Amino acid sequence: MIVERHNNEILVRFDVGSNANKIQAILDYLRYEELTSKSTAAEDDVEDLLKTVKSGRWNKIKKEIGL
Repeated sequence: MIVERHNNEILVRFDVGSNANKIQAILDYLRYEELTSKSTAAEDDVEDLLKTVKSGRWNKIKKEIGL
C-alpha cells in the first residue's frame, strides 16, 4: 500500500492482489463519513425518514403483486 498526499487530497494505492471487496467496503464507509460529516440531522429524523421510505416501497410492491 502506498499513501501519497497531494494538495488537499490523499491518494492510496493497493497492490492488484488485494481483496477488492474489503477495500470497497472501507471506501464506502469513508464516503459515508465524508457525506455526513456536516449533517445536522438527528438520528431520530433519519430513522423516521427510513421508516417512511420503507413503508412506501412496501406499499408499492404490494400493489404491484396484487396483495
